[in-house]
Amino acid sequence: MSEQGRVAPARRRGLADEVADSIREAIFAGTYAPGAQLREVELSGALDVSRGPVREALLRLEREGLVRSAWHRGTTVTTLSPEDVAELDSLRGALEELAVRQVIAHASDDDLASVDKAADLMDRAADAHGMVRCDIAFHDAVFAAARHQRLAEAWEAIRCQVHLFLLTRIGRSTEGYLACIPEEHRQLVAALRARDAGAALELFAAHRRHAVEVVTAPA
Repeated sequence: MSEQGRVAPARRRGLADEVADSIREAIFAGTYAPGAQLREVELSGALDVSRGPVREALLRLEREGLVRSAWHRGTTVTTLSPEDVAELDSLRGALEELAVRQVIAHASDDDLASVDKAADLMDRAADAHGMVRCDIAFHDAVFAAARHQRLAEAWEAIRCQVHLFLLTRIGRSTEGYLACIPEEHRQLVAALRARDAGAALELFAAHRRHAVEVVTAPA
């Protein structure tokens, strides 16, 4: 076989993946808020690695939409613009509408039990960042219950950006967040269990709309 026709050898999960995981986790934990500067030299020192894996990790996180690079500002945690919020919400809405219809048509009792369990875990969230993780886990369970592989992959492609959106939401206001979000999700579960597409779609839309209103409200 010619050099041109050869398949490149598979690469094992490397240091850059681990660095990306660490930085992503720090963003999700609130260590680096939207707009925070991410300096290669500081990250390499904190993570005890060379700047090469940090640079590669930041490129991966940029592809996920979690960070942005600009020649005059360096790399920062993404700050969502109104246009970003509108695009993300419209795409998430389209994906969730299909997911809800798929769940109602195809989910098994075990699938719905997994969604129910994800909602119950929200009662144990210790703080707003923990609740955001539970919120994302709940929607992971919904997309898994849809039993639609390409839909699950589409959700995975925007999942980190939705997580960032929810972090932006709690950065604007946490008023009523810990108290109200679990009940909102129990209502979503009830509509899915009732196989009531109309009610479920309306509740999911209202759930998204409330979060967007918080994010886009005048400061």
